[in-house]
Amino acid sequence: MAETPVPPAEAPTSASSSAHVWAGIVVGLVCAGVAIGVAQLVAGIMDPSTAPIVAVGSAAIDATPEWLKSFAIRTFGSNDKTVLLAGIVVVLAIVAALIGIAAIRRPRVGYVGLAVMGVLGVAASLSRPDATLADALPSVVGALAGALMLRAFLMAVRPPATDGDRRPPVPAGLGRRRFMLTGIAGAVAAVAAGGAGRAFARRFDADASRAAIRLPSPSATPAPATVGLDVPGLSPFVTPNDVFYRVDTALLVPAVKAEDWSLRVHGMVDREVTLTFEELKARPLIERDVTLTCVSNEVGGEYVGNARWLGTPLKDLLEEAGVDPAADQVVSRSADGFTAGSPTAVLMDGRDAMLAIAMNGEPLPLEHGFPVRMVVPGLYGYVSATKWVVDLELTTFDAFDAYWIRRGWAQEAPIKTQSRIDTPRGGAGVPAGAVPVAGVAWAQHRGISAVELRVDGGDWMPAELSEEDTVDTWRQWLVRWDATPGDHRLQVRATDGTGAMQLEDVAPPFPDGATGYHTVTISVS
Repeated sequence: MAETPVPPAEAPTSASSSAHVWAGIVVGLVCAGVAIGVAQLVAGIMDPSTAPIVAVGSAAIDATPEWLKSFAIRTFGSNDKTVLLAGIVVVLAIVAALIGIAAIRRPRVGYVGLAVMGVLGVAASLSRPDATLADALPSVVGALAGALMLRAFLMAVRPPATDGDRRPPVPAGLGRRRFMLTGIAGAVAAVAAGGAGRAFARRFDADASRAAIRLPSPSATPAPATVGLDVPGLSPFVTPNDVFYRVDTALLVPAVKAEDWSLRVHGMVDREVTLTFEELKARPLIERDVTLTCVSNEVGGEYVGNARWLGTPLKDLLEEAGVDPAADQVVSRSADGFTAGSPTAVLMDGRDAMLAIAMNGEPLPLEHGFPVRMVVPGLYGYVSATKWVVDLELTTFDAFDAYWIRRGWAQEAPIKTQSRIDTPRGGAGVPAGAVPVAGVAWAQHRGISAVELRVDGGDWMPAELSEEDTVDTWRQWLVRWDATPGDHRLQVRATDGTGAMQLEDVAPPFPDGATGYHTVTISVS
């Protein structure tokens, strides 16, 4: 197609400017797509976690200030990582479009923009705790592919300049056919490269490894039926795996195969110990019901769940290693570099702290730490519940600050006594008369001895409690309330097994767990 250059003195028409803007947007988006697709292909061959978007997202999680992390967890719950990825994609699309618009008139700006994006990907990849120089390769290759795509677009927009060519940077009429064909080819290349990358990445999946696990027969008797109360809307005593809360820093779930897994116990010990998965599974195992709680849980929140865990006692393993009496901290590391610091004394005081390999009768789900995770009754997860655990180092609190401690959270974090109203929900409307008010209460490793309910600030009413399974699990509670018409405010409080009452003073989760009475308002008609 013939192209008519714009004379230097001639101002472009509005239609021409509009065409250049839209062409620039297409150029930017397709070039970014090719860069990401090729980077995904390289990462799929090497390691899926080195893909630039994953690396940037992980770096963003690490760099996010505490108030923003808390806001994301409160607002988006377990979808916080999906929202983060979506946000990264949207920002990337906007930046790519702007780069494309600029590149149509000033190609150098486009190349510089792609180079900057590549540098950001490299920096994010190398910021990982276990990063090597090779981890930068997907971002570098992706940026180069994006630059080649940009060059192809610019060649389609106009042929190469000849000697003495004094045309302005942008012709008035774009070579539409060549431009469209180039764009389609680029889009196809982006999708094909990305798809191939995802296909290669499946080699790292641990699903087949998990499916091949054969667990030993259950070693513990089932919890008695009386641990649960039959009340509609009440949380079940055992939380199913597919709805168990998930809070962690892993943007991409680490794919650790059982056959490749090993655990190293080292540091301030008499002898280092290394275990394979089969060796761990062959050790004496315990099966226990344990309630886990996230420190980010707001009063009345849902980041708490109860499950039956199968694993080997941590105390036995640490005793085999021979712990130096001065080692007051056990630093656990996950396959993705996350660290948590647990008090050595707590892991060795006889409670059912374990390296768990199963959850509710099946191998650990991938997102809950397959093949091995830590479970420590009575401690918030950020100082104890390391998923995908591969390393235990005996050290001191003075010598090392774990991941969340560096971000201002408390160094030692025993779980605080809490209770929650499950039914009726806040804002619900119920008929007058007998209304079952029910929920759960927990104070792991101390147990729950009493729960009370009050209405509109009146006298506290004792609740009926389900039978206690162990001091490490939550208990369900029930009050049969004679409801009268009107709006009413319900509050609940619990007393733990030591006789200490739940704190009334309202405090946010940061830095060591929320406090206050869970309060809901309902309407009775």
